[in-house]
Amino acid sequence: MDRRSFITTSAKGAIGASFALSLTSCFATKQEEELFFKISLAEWSLNRTIHSGKLTNLQFPLKAKNDFGINAVEYVNTFFFDKAKDKAYLKELKTITETNGIENVLIMIDAEGAIGDIDAKKRKQAIENHYKWVEAAQFLGCHSIRVNTAKSGSKEEVSKASIEGLHQLSTFAKDYDINILVENHGGHSSDGQWLSNVINKVDLPNCGTLPDFGNFYEYDRYQGVKDMMPLAKAVSAKTMEFNLEGDEIGIDYVKMLQIVKDSGYRGHIGIEFEGDANHRDEDLGIRMTKELLLKS
Repeated sequence: MDRRSFITTSAKGAIGASFALSLTSCFATKQEEELFFKISLAEWSLNRTIHSGKLTNLQFPLKAKNDFGINAVEYVNTFFFDKAKDKAYLKELKTITETNGIENVLIMIDAEGAIGDIDAKKRKQAIENHYKWVEAAQFLGCHSIRVNTAKSGSKEEVSKASIEGLHQLSTFAKDYDINILVENHGGHSSDGQWLSNVINKVDLPNCGTLPDFGNFYEYDRYQGVKDMMPLAKAVSAKTMEFNLEGDEIGIDYVKMLQIVKDSGYRGHIGIEFEGDANHRDEDLGIRMTKELLLKS
């Protein structure tokens, strides 16, 4: 379908979204109990709403629960960037989630430097910048933080630096019972074989992967997820556009979820609706992604 058709369909869908959600809510619990995975919501799905000032990080967990029926959340550190050491703020966030039966799953870390920077001084600073987020994740009851390797340097250079950096950060995080995860997030990390080789060479039980269905560029997405799943401790269900049947137009979700299932993974799959310039209804995108996971 063309973009104009999708926009028209989305507008109609938005009108009926609340009805559709209420219609399926009485069946959703049973459906989710039958899934081999649990559903969480990645905060990036609402990045435009948050950037506009219409939603705060403190409000995000209750929106996930009340608007989408999702009781597990994945944070983005840039939405509370100056709060990593603010115990009062973290306590308030933890109280909100505990009081409402919401599970804090992980924190995605950006803007703190690359753990695989080939410049040793910058890499050391990046590692130390992440310490506070390891501590914050433990306080909130998360099991992991997601970090970035590096986007500049040869495969060999970044591999060597990433192994060193991830080993140091994972060793620190071990005492906090926090996993250090690397997502296919651009650069060499979007090569599934390269990334799995790096994590295998780190060889620590709390260092793993976070496969994202959508962040493969010159690498086959299905092979990439297959490469990463043996080391996965979280999974990201990326969606951009949907067709009239509610399927993601660029990702075969049935095929992708079979790969995840075959790996033996039984943890959370985080909804991460991103949309493009013409598909920005975040609430509708989240609902459609959830229905896609339920039906696939």
